[in-house]
Amino acid sequence: MKKNICLLLLALLPALSPATVRAWHPRNAGLSDVTSGLPPVIGKQRSYLPAPGETLMEIAWRAGIGFSNLRRANPGVAPWHPPLGREIILPLAVPVPPGIEEGLTVDLAAMRVWLLWWEGNRRRIRWYPIGIGREGFATPTGRFAVTTVIERPTWFPPPALRAEEGLPAAVPPGPDNPLGDYWIGTTAPGIGLHGTNRPFGVGRRVSHGCLRLYPRDIRDLARHVRPGMPLRILGREFN
Repeated sequence: MKKNICLLLLALLPALSPATVRAWHPRNAGLSDVTSGLPPVIGKQRSYLPAPGETLMEIAWRAGIGFSNLRRANPGVAPWHPPLGREIILPLAVPVPPGIEEGLTVDLAAMRVWLLWWEGNRRRIRWYPIGIGREGFATPTGRFAVTTVIERPTWFPPPALRAEEGLPAAVPPGPDNPLGDYWIGTTAPGIGLHGTNRPFGVGRRVSHGCLRLYPRDIRDLARHVRPGMPLRILGREFN
């Protein structure tokens, strides 16, 4: 009897633990292969039973989902105190944007960045949740390109931000650096993709215009990005 119960619990673990879907999506190499054509949807919806005291923000971080997307998928669920005993939806079935192109495509409305690239003779796709520019510091839209990929960057706060928050002229790599482990520079003036030392800001409008990724996601993205790679930042519609 005990053995049967253990086997049942093991079978349920993939549906109940966000650790199984943490990091970029899709995790499965087969699902990321779009050589024969782009599907309308990538991934599958999952369910999760919150633990006592667990917030939607913590679940979003562990599951690799943007906070705003998790809230929209679970209307009526209190973000700081999800009801005990009630499963929530992990929105991991994501529509592929129409007209997506090779390189990086940022969907500001959905707060995601898509990567479409060739790996040998295989065409692959991947998406990552992002934090975007807050009110007054909107992330610009348009066609740009990657210029640099820097590991362990030094942050040079702009003068206005230094005056506002009393920051030093330069913040070295480390836990106090808001750029995290990588900076991916672009031809959009002052705008890049980077990690963060505040992961709960991913999936929210919190930045001064840059695109903020979970630490594990920026490490993965930096492996595939190269200078010259096209970057499109799009707002409400893909065109």
